[in-house]
Amino acid sequence: MHRGLKPLLAVAGIALVAGCAAPSQPQVTFYSHGNSVAVEPAQYCDATGQNCVTPSKNPVGELRVPDHAPLQISVPGKVAAAPWQVAFIYRGINGEELDGRSAVFPPNKRHAYTLQLPPDGTRLEHVEVQQFSAVLTPGAEGGVDFGIGGSWVLNINQ
Repeated sequence: MHRGLKPLLAVAGIALVAGCAAPSQPQVTFYSHGNSVAVEPAQYCDATGQNCVTPSKNPVGELRVPDHAPLQISVPGKVAAAPWQVAFIYRGINGEELDGRSAVFPPNKRHAYTLQLPPDGTRLEHVEVQQFSAVLTPGAEGGVDFGIGGSWVLNINQ
C-alpha cells in the first residue's frame, strides 16, 4: 500500500490549460451491483502531454458501491493503448483513510479491471483511472516518474 495517495487532479491541472487541438475524449465505464456510469476524462492529453482536452463542467462520476463490494472498470482501446493503473482511497475497518493502487497494466494488454478492496477495507470512497504519458520527470527519491496523461475520476456513494 502506498500511503499519502491523493488524487492527482491538482498536480495534473496545469496540463489542462495547455493545448489547442484536442484529442477526442474516451470514456471509462464503472459498474457495480447492476448500475454503471460512463465518465469523461478529468484530464486527457496526447502522449507528449500536449493537446489537452478541456474537461466537462463536472468530470467526476458518481456511483453507489455497497461496502465490501467489487467495482468493475472498463477502459476503451484509447486508454488501454498506453500503460494505465487504478488508484483508490478507502476506509479501513477502524475508519482510517487508506489508499492503494493496482499494478500498472502494459499497453494493449488489458481493457478491464475488477477492484476488490484489501482485507483491511470496508468502504471504497474514491477511484481514479490513470493513463500514463511519455512525459518523464525526476523522481522524488531518484529515478524518473511518468506523467499522468489521462485521468477518469469516480466518487463512491454509499
